[in-house]
Amino acid sequence: MSRVEVLDTSALLSWSVDALEGGFVVEGQRAEINRIAPERILSIEAARLNWISPSNNSLKEATELAMVTGDLVGLSKTDLSILALALEKNGRVHTDDYRLQNLCSAAGLEWSSVETTGISQIWSWEVRCPGCGNVEEARKETAPAGENVGNCKNCGAGLRVSRKR
Repeated sequence: MSRVEVLDTSALLSWSVDALEGGFVVEGQRAEINRIAPERILSIEAARLNWISPSNNSLKEATELAMVTGDLVGLSKTDLSILALALEKNGRVHTDDYRLQNLCSAAGLEWSSVETTGISQIWSWEVRCPGCGNVEEARKETAPAGENVGNCKNCGAGLRVSRKR
């Protein structure tokens, strides 16, 4: 049996239709393609992709892993679904998303870059206050990179996602 190939949106945007054939993708990626590159959606729909939703158990496993590494704060719901699908199918993920690469490495899943070099180390993240240094409790929901992660309960400064010290 051949390896299941899980394709992140970067692969859907960069690869030829032929290269996409047989890849596994999640429904949320349609909205990403429509938002980022609507001219590409017809090509994607023409590819014989396996559109699938991961199980609730796989989503729970992916969420727990992302909480442990601290990556949950930088993931979209689509990214989390891609990770859950890869865990469920023991698939290789094709992605340029460093957080997904980090999570795949932490989970022992294979990954490959689409157009970037990729990560060279596994990092752990935390939500920290740049003002007083307070480290907040791990978040239990996704928050895409760049989204406001809240204010410090101690001093009120804007919180930042930082590499664990």
